[in-house]
Amino acid sequence: MATKLPTPPRVGMVSLGCPKNLVDSERILTQLRADGYQMSPDYAGADVVLVNTCGFLDSAKEESLEAIGEAIKENGRVIVTGCMGKEAEAIRTRFPDVLAITGAHEYEQVVEAVHAAAPANLSPYIDLIPDAGLKLTPRHYSYLKISEGCNHRCSFCIIPSLRGDLVSRRPDAILREAEKLVAAGTRELLVISQDTSAYGIDIRREPRMWKGQEVVPHMTDLARELGKIAAPVNGWVRLHYVYPYPHVDQVIPLMAEGLVLPYLDIPFQHAAPSVLRRMKRPGNDAKVLQRIHQWRDICPDIAIRSTFVVGFPGETEEDFEYLLDWLDEAQLDRVGAFRFEPVEGAAANALPDHVPEEVKEERYARIMEKTAAISAAKLAAKVGRTLPVIIDAVDEEGGATGRSQADAPEIDGEVFLRDAAHLSVGDIVKVEIEDADEHDLYGVPVMGNG
Repeated sequence: MATKLPTPPRVGMVSLGCPKNLVDSERILTQLRADGYQMSPDYAGADVVLVNTCGFLDSAKEESLEAIGEAIKENGRVIVTGCMGKEAEAIRTRFPDVLAITGAHEYEQVVEAVHAAAPANLSPYIDLIPDAGLKLTPRHYSYLKISEGCNHRCSFCIIPSLRGDLVSRRPDAILREAEKLVAAGTRELLVISQDTSAYGIDIRREPRMWKGQEVVPHMTDLARELGKIAAPVNGWVRLHYVYPYPHVDQVIPLMAEGLVLPYLDIPFQHAAPSVLRRMKRPGNDAKVLQRIHQWRDICPDIAIRSTFVVGFPGETEEDFEYLLDWLDEAQLDRVGAFRFEPVEGAAANALPDHVPEEVKEERYARIMEKTAAISAAKLAAKVGRTLPVIIDAVDEEGGATGRSQADAPEIDGEVFLRDAAHLSVGDIVKVEIEDADEHDLYGVPVMGNG
């Protein structure tokens, strides 16, 4: 008589916010899958829906609340987790039918809440899970979170109150996860945290054994070992959210060697000294421009991306002009900007001289115009060159979309390819660049690519 397998409960997931939230979602789903749950791609097929919220800005909070409302309307059985978990009372006031609310990276509590809402029927026949875990990103790239929380107290940010102080992961645990990801098909490791350059300062006295040698929990050592793991598959290691501390200089030679991608995501946020002081930004180094030039001397192809806040309280026209002049000098490759927005609990809200909304809009338009012109010139200089490109999609018409080493997924530009029908997602190929616009490149695969 055939064994009748139990029908496992199904879980839906809505993941909002930054890549760090995405990693949290992947970890939660991996554990639930190991516990016997299946995933549902829609509300109708789910026994319970998880909403992983973002609470960084008020607009993000509203998006999270709308997502909770939609999940309740479409399914009715909803568990809330993520950064807005700190505001459980406000969520319950608006949505009293929510089953449970947990905070950011509270994996055990989320899983317990799912177990209570939809008990699993464990079965040795169906409860299988790949070593690398379940992923919400495509197979060929993976976010690798190396720490939680942040020790800084920037006046516009509430991340420490949401996620706590810096807690670094053990280097051997990170490297083991990276090894599994690469073995499962990852070609690009995207290293993320709240402050990647601060990695290990809380556990610096605790080197760990990895492959028969000690690895110190420090950004440079970790980056070097990750590069070694990716090297056998010609993979990429990309560093995100790096504060410009002096020891970042030690990573640039690794980029010149090819162990780490020549790419730094540095959240400068502003350049005017008076604004940086009011922001309480760390690493306010007057020699940053000099260091950027030195980095380019060591690694000419280094791409630097950053974000900037316009209209911060007290920002004068002189401050803003200083920022524009700084950008002219820095010639950053990728720039994002956002208008200052008061966030409940942020110290900046109490600062005097808030900038009128119309002035914020005008400054935002000016900085985007400035940075678009810089980007267009830098991309135009790549026309005629042959660059490595990782393929993200191949279409039925023979075209493909990929990214150069200067492009992180979903936040930077893309490379659009013709005559690419023979390529597959995840391939890293040489591409001759034929054209460029303000943000993207256009090219053709070089003959001889595998």
